[in-house]
Amino acid sequence: MTDSSSAEASSARAGDAQVKAIVVMGVSGCGKSTVGLALARRLGWRFADGDDFHPPANVEKMRAGTPLDDTDRAPWLARLNGMMREAVARDEPVVLACSALRQRYRERLAEGLPQMRIVHLAGGIELIGERLAARNHSYMPPSLLTSQFATLEPPADALTLDVGQSVDSLVEAIVASLRPAAGTHAGTTVL
Repeated sequence: MTDSSSAEASSARAGDAQVKAIVVMGVSGCGKSTVGLALARRLGWRFADGDDFHPPANVEKMRAGTPLDDTDRAPWLARLNGMMREAVARDEPVVLACSALRQRYRERLAEGLPQMRIVHLAGGIELIGERLAARNHSYMPPSLLTSQFATLEPPADALTLDVGQSVDSLVEAIVASLRPAAGTHAGTTVL
């Protein structure tokens, strides 16, 4: 970690003491994992990808092109919440990449975590569809993108960023939102 990264991690921890968990959310292909990993590296925090926490039955369902329902998601969301709570209890701040498409999913993720913040990576279906077509995901077919957009309930209480920006620009905007002088960016779109 560089000196500036170390200072930013300390600033995120000390300047806004309640921020111990950040969920980078959005539809499949929006860049959650890429941005989340870059952000975690920048802050010196742990990174977790929500995809790694799905039970095998969920993976097989998605691989077959069938969208998950709330029954499928419930144990997955509970695992993610538990992982974040354990990390925060160990004073190990965490960045989680997770679709978190509905408000009730975000509420489940936030249970017992008043120090959690949401970053929504938003973009049009055409751009994200192009990105999905160009990538090779182990089980998430591009055919599920339409159902993801249909399920998406854009959050009112998140830092919302346009995925048309570079990863570095997105990370900079998130880091800036954590600085004490930045104030709150809830519900704000940063272009």
